[in-house]
Amino acid sequence: MKRIILILGFTLVVFTTAFAQRFAFVDSDYILKHMPEYASAQKQLKALSVQWQKEVDNRYSEIDRLYKAYQADQVLMTPDMKKRREAEIADKEKTAKDFQNQKFGPGGELEQRSNAVIKPIQDKMAKAIQAVAEGDNLDMIFDKNSEVIMLYANPRYDRSKDVIVRLGLKPGVFAK
Repeated sequence: MKRIILILGFTLVVFTTAFAQRFAFVDSDYILKHMPEYASAQKQLKALSVQWQKEVDNRYSEIDRLYKAYQADQVLMTPDMKKRREAEIADKEKTAKDFQNQKFGPGGELEQRSNAVIKPIQDKMAKAIQAVAEGDNLDMIFDKNSEVIMLYANPRYDRSKDVIVRLGLKPGVFAK
């Protein structure tokens, strides 16, 4: 009887071990901070954003200047002159809003450039994560920073440093 229980117990252990899934997680922000090309891309996008924002601000400053001049001259203008100036101000305001939306709006130039610059970096990171998963025989890797709620994660399952090494970078350069 003891032999049967022992054999059943051993079979159960082997069976559950064979179907056990192995999980790990990574911290994508931590990995990206270690990638020099990501920092460079962020600087490039920030410089572009600052440049465009200055253009937007200049356009709105010009509109403000025109509006103040209109208010000052309004008492001396004919109704026809008033309509032309109001139309000019409204046209400049529409042009400024269109420019702002073209650069910063949904699907705007900043978003397009961001996707073009950041996507290859994210693809490179994803390939390294896949290589680590395959190398460690893992079934799933979660991103600590994604929408998946991770209430607790044992640090021994953190594979972020393995991904950094796989990318040919040095872990520990940036603090977590």
